[in-house]
Amino acid sequence: MLQIQSQSLRHVATAHLAQTMSLLALSNQELQDKVLEELAENPALELLDDLVCPKCRKRLPAQGPCPRCSTPQANEDSVVFISPRDGGGTPRYEDEKEDLEPAAPENLAVYVLEQLAAELDVEDRPIAAYILSSLDDDGFLPDAPALVARELRVSLERVKGVVDMIAHVDPAGLGTSGPRAALLVQLDLLRADDPKVILSRQILQSEFERLARREFDNIANDLDVAVAKVRTAATFIQEKLNPYPARSFWGSGRTPASADPNVYHTPDIQITRRSEGPLVVEIFSSMPGWLRVNPHFRSALAQADENHSEEWKKHLERAALFVKCLQQRNNTMRRLMKDLVQTQRDFILNGDRHLRPMTRAKLADRLGVHESTVSRAVSNKGMALPDGRIIPLAKFFDRSLSVRDRIKEIVKSEMKPLTDDQIAAALRRQGVKIARRTVAKYRTIEGILPARLRKAQAAPA
Repeated sequence: MLQIQSQSLRHVATAHLAQTMSLLALSNQELQDKVLEELAENPALELLDDLVCPKCRKRLPAQGPCPRCSTPQANEDSVVFISPRDGGGTPRYEDEKEDLEPAAPENLAVYVLEQLAAELDVEDRPIAAYILSSLDDDGFLPDAPALVARELRVSLERVKGVVDMIAHVDPAGLGTSGPRAALLVQLDLLRADDPKVILSRQILQSEFERLARREFDNIANDLDVAVAKVRTAATFIQEKLNPYPARSFWGSGRTPASADPNVYHTPDIQITRRSEGPLVVEIFSSMPGWLRVNPHFRSALAQADENHSEEWKKHLERAALFVKCLQQRNNTMRRLMKDLVQTQRDFILNGDRHLRPMTRAKLADRLGVHESTVSRAVSNKGMALPDGRIIPLAKFFDRSLSVRDRIKEIVKSEMKPLTDDQIAAALRRQGVKIARRTVAKYRTIEGILPARLRKAQAAPA
């Protein structure tokens, strides 16, 4: 009897953990769909639409957080709370007209994982999830595969294998190190014996910077081909390939992802600041109100006949588990945001330059959770900053962000165009150890031309 009870408890604990992790990875829009699905299928689940504070149970004002519970305690520099508001979105019902609100954009990570599902080994799924949640807005992986392997405590070969699989699904080139690598991957998917493909690969491998400068004559001389063929290959690369794979997913292949209004929609989290006071962090619910186990259903179960009691009991257990897992998700998000706001206060208030280097592994250690928990918590979620910008939560872990901002500032204030070596030297004087090639990579990501072209651009016509 004791063994059977022990196995049952382990099963409940496993189900609780699995569902909590599943809910944690969802954005508010995705979570709303999940809640509506559960409400439709389970009569033991109930949604209360009263907008009351979860802590003091007082009714909330028309706008803003609970005035009582959002007031900071002594020496408190932030207030983090779960809100019964949905952040502006409303539930979608079948009788609503489709044009009342724009459709939420499909999630890139989910889109890629759906393609990989059949060929991705179970043990490689956390690696794929980590990589996809680490991509920047252009679809590149800022961290070297070796660093990813070290953080996940897996072999470098496994990480490289997963990166290669991600790179070769749609949008092709995702997870690569930069534009050139993304373009080369896209060529892998075309006919290898096509003369345009062959020449394009040669140009990308050995003449990439000259291609950017459109030095077709020099490329032709180096490769010993006709200039006309180089021009044809350049046109082919420009029209058929995409140097920024994530942008093509959002329908804007040649412009920054942020230019597409559907990339960042209603935020999952909002940070505000009252004058010079603490930061107030509101974590929105997936839909307005609160979920609970229906008390009338619980009472009815006690009086149910044998034909219904077993089925109703399953409904009740499922509802209780769902509510408990949702509460655990909220608690994890609250603890995570409390830590992030305390650690990255300067970044939140003052911009990219002030982002402190931080990894998911270190944050997980501080919270006492597994690293995969942090990865799920930050994936697919947007956050509104006090200045009105909406950023992906994963941006807190972009190590290149601060350095890229410094590069932009150096170029903006330069008296004459600085080479990548000179920019690297300037960064080293600021205490940033960086190689010239890394400067060139970050400069390209930011859309900054090489020194020679900046000089030509500034020269009088």
